[in-house]
Amino acid sequence: MRYLIDSADVEAIRKTISFYPVAGVTTNPSIVAKSGKDLKTVLTEVRSVIGPQRMLHVQVLALRAEDMSEEAKRIRDFCGENTYVKIPVTEEGFAAIQKVSAAGIPVTATAIFTPQQALMAAVAGAKFAAPYVNRLDNIASGGVNVAAEAHRLLQMHGMDCEVLAASFKTVEQIHQVIMAGVSCVTIQPEFFAKLTSHPLTDTAVADFVSQGKRYYNL
Repeated sequence: MRYLIDSADVEAIRKTISFYPVAGVTTNPSIVAKSGKDLKTVLTEVRSVIGPQRMLHVQVLALRAEDMSEEAKRIRDFCGENTYVKIPVTEEGFAAIQKVSAAGIPVTATAIFTPQQALMAAVAGAKFAAPYVNRLDNIASGGVNVAAEAHRLLQMHGMDCEVLAASFKTVEQIHQVIMAGVSCVTIQPEFFAKLTSHPLTDTAVADFVSQGKRYYNL
């Protein structure tokens, strides 16, 4: 199981990594825009915080396959190893996924809303396929089910590609996607505490301290 941070907020990323086992960071143009910083600044800061051992997923902004491919090379050259280029699953995007993957640059197929999009992206060479769970739920299209079916399709056909579930608004969505077998999710920093905190844990710790402090003299 791998948890990624879906954010370009460097301080939030730094704080989250200091507490939780994080496999990497995902960004997209909307997230970068919210930071108020240019892309190079954001990527430099994020990479400096997460180090070279964690994944960094960065999305292209171009619309044509050739332009996506060139942008993907620039992203990889700038961000270094362990960088995944996010390419949306448009017609031009599928062409770009094939070109970029053939060039040895790992791809995360993004803006996925159907299991077949995920499978086609995997056949094209993508290493991750990222369905948008909450955006699907917002149009009554069962985001968790789409992520689960995409996961089953990739496993059924032995694809070298994983579902990287994205776009969550509730802890229950995250829980149900993981229960369906998806082993990679990207979530906003605040969800890490929501997934792991419970008032009874706090009560149990307080009881341990109160009852044991007289006897814990190592």
